[in-house]
Amino acid sequence: MLAWIRKQWVIVRSCFAERLAYRGDFILGTLFRFLPIVTQVFLWGAILRPGDRVENYNYEDMVAYQLFVMLARAFSSMPGLSSGIAREVRDGSIKKYLTQPVDMLGYLFWYRVAHKLVYYGVSAIPFAIVFWLCRGFLPGWPDAITFWGFVASLLMSFVVGFLIEALLGLVAFWFLEVSSLLFIYMMLNYLLSGHMMPLELLQGESSPGTSAFVSWFSWGLGLLSEWLPFKYLAYFPAKILLGGFSHAELGQALLIELAWVVGLLFLCRLAFARGVRRYSAFGG
Repeated sequence: MLAWIRKQWVIVRSCFAERLAYRGDFILGTLFRFLPIVTQVFLWGAILRPGDRVENYNYEDMVAYQLFVMLARAFSSMPGLSSGIAREVRDGSIKKYLTQPVDMLGYLFWYRVAHKLVYYGVSAIPFAIVFWLCRGFLPGWPDAITFWGFVASLLMSFVVGFLIEALLGLVAFWFLEVSSLLFIYMMLNYLLSGHMMPLELLQGESSPGTSAFVSWFSWGLGLLSEWLPFKYLAYFPAKILLGGFSHAELGQALLIELAWVVGLLFLCRLAFARGVRRYSAFGG
């Protein structure tokens, strides 16, 4: 057990140093990720006038939702993970995981943990400044159960995001090119995770003049958002802080998210084992 912990610590430490090797580029990219929240504040300010509500969201609720989504996405987003796995399968560099006593999924997981540690170390002050400037939009502090449920949802959103992206990357064992699949995933993720807007807006009732196609399309998107794990990447943590769940509902939703973690982990392990079994690489 101690040897396993020591090995994981070595991986985290080496990945941590790698992320700090290009500090200027990393810091600049991190800071520019805060710019979209400015556009969201002005966008919803143009859409929602004082007193207007859309699916029980007023202007303040919508801005608070976007702030919490930004925080959740910082945990669950895994840029480059799927394409990196697919590239290593395609060019044969995945052999280093097959010839050495290093578990590929385990290594990539701790690599992402190190990445998030560096990211939050850099972005902690910008996050604090943004939330302080927007404090007028935010609800009060949640109670202890809600707060720790939010923390649990953030941690599991990281794992869910990692496992989904890893599973998509492992598809490269069967398909030479997965870029189209990744593009479709990014579009679905942006919409069904609640990153674009609260999921209630997808499931809202259609107006009298709405066509049948739009109504069915909206119904289908709402059904997908309800049954797929994407909502745990952004919508669910944000909704917790907005007081959208009772304690009983929160516990039930966290158990469902945990079940998704277990199921996705099983699928990743199965895909990796089956993929390696059929994988062939030549040359050095």
